[in-house]
Amino acid sequence: MIIGLIVFMLVYHAFLFYIGWNLWKGIRSFRPELRRRWLFVLSGVLLLAAWSMAFRFIFSEYAWAHWVGGIWLSFAYLMVLILPVTNLAVLLLRFVKRIDRRRLTQSLTILAAMLTLTVGGVGVHNAYSPVVREYSVTIDKPALDGRKKMKIVMAADMHFGALSGPAHAKRLVRMINAQHPDLVLFPGDLVDDDIVQYVKQGIPEILRGIEAPVYASLGNHDRLEAGDTTLIRTLEDSGMTLLYDDVVSEGLPVTLIGRKDRTDHTRLPVSELVKRADTKSPLVLLDHQPYDLELASQAGIDLEVSGHTHRGQIFPANFITNRIYENDWGYLRKGEMDSIVTSGYGFWGLPLRTNSRSELVVIDLSFAGEH
Repeated sequence: MIIGLIVFMLVYHAFLFYIGWNLWKGIRSFRPELRRRWLFVLSGVLLLAAWSMAFRFIFSEYAWAHWVGGIWLSFAYLMVLILPVTNLAVLLLRFVKRIDRRRLTQSLTILAAMLTLTVGGVGVHNAYSPVVREYSVTIDKPALDGRKKMKIVMAADMHFGALSGPAHAKRLVRMINAQHPDLVLFPGDLVDDDIVQYVKQGIPEILRGIEAPVYASLGNHDRLEAGDTTLIRTLEDSGMTLLYDDVVSEGLPVTLIGRKDRTDHTRLPVSELVKRADTKSPLVLLDHQPYDLELASQAGIDLEVSGHTHRGQIFPANFITNRIYENDWGYLRKGEMDSIVTSGYGFWGLPLRTNSRSELVVIDLSFAGEH
């Protein structure tokens, strides 16, 4: 543990030195007369920024602390993405003897700044401008109330707090109500690690504006301490029914099964939860992390809705999620079960999406079969 922490700190500060060295070279190409005292100023600013992630936990009741950490993470990610490209360009172009080194550094510094602003701008847009994804699913069972069709709206990974705040929550409510759904499902990660900012930003009052029944399950960032029901009470105060290894069907056209998150070692196997349900009814499972689709399919689940993956959120993490999960985004037919995984309505850590888009999922559900 201690060795791992030491290695992490060394790598992190080596990365910080790499960023600082590039920034100093870029600045000096335009202002060669700058004295070294400004190098110490730059180093101090970078060190403060690098440790700003701690502010989020020390000053969690203040929104600015979350924003400082989020902005630093965004900047650091963009530097990791862009600086190696510009450094490689410098090395290759220096083989051309007629290019003045100072002008080359100036040109690539401008290019790096433009790329940072462009990629950052697109990333922010993708994070805060969700789109609607629509899927059509047919379950070969009759609805409990005899209807032939229904519309479900599903959203996950809102991570409501300081970064994904009131404006993003109001946008979600408007988008949901515009669809006129019969049912709304939130399969996990509603809050961003704690409920301090969730409550302080007034998110519960906003979500109560959803004009349809809302059912939710917990995710790995919906931290529930043993014996503490504050989170559950707060979410239910937001106008939703929380399914915590629960099965419900009363007043619904389908049977909903909401699982505890995979990180909760007390959760029951999906096969045990299915035993509480009428398997002749359409079974819809809310499971935050889309693992073990085969087990859910074998247990008799008809439709599973999940989130968690963010579809990687930032490049190249999408290649990692694609390897980890059988279905890391979109629709997959698994045996007799339909799996739908959303990239998420919000984001985590940094308010950027460079290879995915925030989204709201609409499921047009049709029923077949006879009573």
